[in-house]
Amino acid sequence: MSMTTVSMGEALIFRVAIPVPVYSLFDYLAPDNVELDNIKPGMRLEVPFGKAKKIAFLIEISQKSELEVSKLKRVFRILDQKSLLSSKDLQLLMWAANYYHHPLGEVISTAFPVPLRQGKSIVVKTPKSFALSPLGQVTLSTDLQKSPKQKSLLEKFQSSLLNLSETELSDWNINWKSSVNLLIEKRLIEIITPKTVKVEPADSIIRSDALQCNLQQQDAIDRVCGALDRFGVFLLEGVTGSGKTEVYLQIIHAVLARGQQVLVLVPEITLTPQLEDRFRNRFAVSIALFHSKLTDNQRQAGWLSMQQGESSIMLGTRSALFTPLMNPGLIILDEEHDASFKQQEGFRFSARDTAVYRAKLLDIPVLLGSATPSLESLYNVDKQRYQLMHLPERAGKATEPMMQLMDIRNKRIHEGLSDVLVEEIHRTLAKNEQVLLFLNRRGFAPTLICHGCGWVARCKRCDANLVIHFDEQRLRCHHCAQEQKLIRQCAACDSSELTPLGLGTERVEKVVTELFKDKITVRLDRDSTQRKGTLENYLQQINDGEVDIILGTQMLAKGHHFPNVTLVAILDVDSGLFSIDFHAAEKLAQMIVQVSGRAGRAEKPGKVIMQTRQPEHLLLTTLIKDGYRSFAKTALAERQEALLPPFSYQALLRVQAADANTPQLFFQAIIAALKKLDVGRTQILGPVSAPMAKRAGYFRYQLLFQNANRQELHGLLDALIPKISKLKQTNKVRWSLDVDPVDLY
Repeated sequence: MSMTTVSMGEALIFRVAIPVPVYSLFDYLAPDNVELDNIKPGMRLEVPFGKAKKIAFLIEISQKSELEVSKLKRVFRILDQKSLLSSKDLQLLMWAANYYHHPLGEVISTAFPVPLRQGKSIVVKTPKSFALSPLGQVTLSTDLQKSPKQKSLLEKFQSSLLNLSETELSDWNINWKSSVNLLIEKRLIEIITPKTVKVEPADSIIRSDALQCNLQQQDAIDRVCGALDRFGVFLLEGVTGSGKTEVYLQIIHAVLARGQQVLVLVPEITLTPQLEDRFRNRFAVSIALFHSKLTDNQRQAGWLSMQQGESSIMLGTRSALFTPLMNPGLIILDEEHDASFKQQEGFRFSARDTAVYRAKLLDIPVLLGSATPSLESLYNVDKQRYQLMHLPERAGKATEPMMQLMDIRNKRIHEGLSDVLVEEIHRTLAKNEQVLLFLNRRGFAPTLICHGCGWVARCKRCDANLVIHFDEQRLRCHHCAQEQKLIRQCAACDSSELTPLGLGTERVEKVVTELFKDKITVRLDRDSTQRKGTLENYLQQINDGEVDIILGTQMLAKGHHFPNVTLVAILDVDSGLFSIDFHAAEKLAQMIVQVSGRAGRAEKPGKVIMQTRQPEHLLLTTLIKDGYRSFAKTALAERQEALLPPFSYQALLRVQAADANTPQLFFQAIIAALKKLDVGRTQILGPVSAPMAKRAGYFRYQLLFQNANRQELHGLLDALIPKISKLKQTNKVRWSLDVDPVDLY
């Protein structure tokens, strides 16, 4: 193949995107004597930028520039021998930058693991697997009686009769390497190098047999498997415990048998360990992980293994969405309704909506699963854009839990637990069953108040109260993380009558351990599970029956399977009933159903108690009497009447500065600019202070754009953004645009 080269005398322009907050591309001269045949868009480049060097991404090659060629700087070097992104990958990123109105360089940078963003060269560390050799299959472990570690390891291989990866061996015993090396020397096991994903006999892909499915599960499997060769969006609505994961596994099996890869996204890291175990127990293929608890190098290894076709499945959180796939076959989003799928800082993309667009680009199906589908997804079902599959029954012999509203008005309360609830807990524990207590607020108490003068401990940098963390003797802001020692005297009147007000998980834990002294209680929240491995250890203890009472926050609401939990109590359901954000009712309904789903997931019947001072509230009574679908139907009708999403489209322009006046001057300039544009039917609401007007020392304001026509709204944003960058007030504020916001905070 002939090579095209370019000499210094020819003006060949590389148009590149650089990860800086600038919407335009940058023109550079091509490197000296570059060979063009292998130069492709998406390649990483090192370029001069101001007085520094930056990593840039090639978008196109041109022979023209709007700038004088003599003023252009030259690319220092090309970092990749070939682009790590396919044309479809780059197309997706360009669409996302355009739809979410975010600088392209920052969007592309987001798609790469940190070491590659930094310009580091690719070091592919091929993950090894190990298998019994023919000799190892017939050797008795008793022959290794004098080497107990080797004996134990050989038994591990012989009991599994399958390849074991480095990850699986580390999970089994962190000190496995020396024993493996000795068994290799004795020719009892051998190294298996992973092969590129290819079509395999269906029975060679699996380690354990599929479970028996009911008619609804089988129908869902058949419908998706019958459409694996084309784009389609499938919404799997299944009550909690209905066996959605088994449906995923059987569909994935069909995709793997075609030699294709699967991308599985979950909203929270806490769901990854249990799901990973199920995937590894089922499939004898390489599985990559991608989430924030891994190191940069671990994330890069997983990313590259999918890009190069060495892994068949990627299991990850929102940030895994843009991972390049050599042979994509299916995208799955579990708990598709979850707000964690929307990025809230920087590049504010929706992983769910972007996944649907990616599947369309790749012409593959996307499967969205939830017990409580988002109103947007149910709306898309009504519009026949999504295909609905319904699992109305729990899998196996499990039954739906009984739900009960417990009116606690004028009742005696022990730090959030009513007398009647305490009795219910005693009865449940007496049957050797487990109890789950849910309170969506960590810390000891959300407020420290002076009984003498009413002074409240407030964060100096936010419009928020400081939360008491009693065990650490600290006051901490949950918005900006500022903290101080727990004070003993009132800052206003010097009184020592400081009292905790309100409930947090620490405070409830304290009273639970006092009321149930002979029982084991575990608290699961962000504070108690910070150390690596802590959450996994707690989950193992719960499933092994070593825990009686589980107390926790939002991380307990999703996905976890606790077979012996028969009583779930939501201690403070009322806190979510009153909010200025129209999304609040939907989020509360989803949370109630998801938490309730932890009860009675095996053969024992479950019960859910919701403590409330609002027992006649329509949202609560509708959920209990008629279920989530009835609530969703009512909520959609209310949204339609108010012309709120999904019956209209929104974008939120947020601005913050160190003083209150500067954002207002900025918005005055924005309003003046808008008057010169054709706003069409777009409603412009505000500017107003954000619901939390001050956060982390910054004063915050926002302007909301709303239009029933998405194209019109985006046309206005396209016209407005270039004007924002030219305003002199722009340099004095921090601003961001959030398209399709899920939180109007």
